[in-house]
Amino acid sequence: MRTARVLRPFGESPRLLRREGPERTDLWTETVGAPPAVYGERWIQSNGRDYRSFEPGRSKLAAAITRGWTGDLPRPGEQWLYLGAASGTTASHVADLLGPSGRVYAVEKSVRPFARLYALSNRWPNLLPILADAREPGRYSDLVPEVDGVYADIAQADQLTIVRRNAELFLRAAGSPLLIALKTASMGRDRAPAGHLARGEEALEGVVDLEPSVKLDPFHRAHYLLGGRARPALFGEGGPDTVRRRPGRSRGPRRR
Repeated sequence: MRTARVLRPFGESPRLLRREGPERTDLWTETVGAPPAVYGERWIQSNGRDYRSFEPGRSKLAAAITRGWTGDLPRPGEQWLYLGAASGTTASHVADLLGPSGRVYAVEKSVRPFARLYALSNRWPNLLPILADAREPGRYSDLVPEVDGVYADIAQADQLTIVRRNAELFLRAAGSPLLIALKTASMGRDRAPAGHLARGEEALEGVVDLEPSVKLDPFHRAHYLLGGRARPALFGEGGPDTVRRRPGRSRGPRRR
């Protein structure tokens, strides 16, 4: 593992850093995991700590940060729900940002990437994989506690509906962040990517205080990061507890 040049804090997330290079600024996360690399990313040491390069070409969240996302990011000690975790490329970086005292509950429905995600959780102790379909959050409601944020990367036509349903059930309170890697190519051919983004923003208006959306080109074609902070209206007139008292929703402690 190489020794790093100077790493400097990036934004308000204490576990996200940057390194200035001659051609670009690289992002790094202070890792809670153990080698080897997850997807070929670089590992370095600085001041006795291990860091991994957070590659925008491989992670939509890294691309959004590189492209100027100004909204919330996972913070140390928080618990987040990750929908569409696949084999864990970005989920492992979210786990890094949350730190050893945080947790990321990573939902993936496809068996093959889930097998890699599960293996990865042996090296990232705060990454908890769940084999399930995000369309059916009631099936894993006994595995996921109330969370401080939701991140979603689901290539489905109804991705906004899926994310909203999970946010209603699991977000801790109004003001909690909700981030969506919006894949417009999965939303139909009836309009251009910008039109799908506008439709997505319209669908969330009134229930989310939206941050300015970020286009992820050239790293991820026809993708945007869409999100903001949940408003009370997301949970209905009775607030979060009304949603969570529906049948099948356990209110006791939940662990993997």
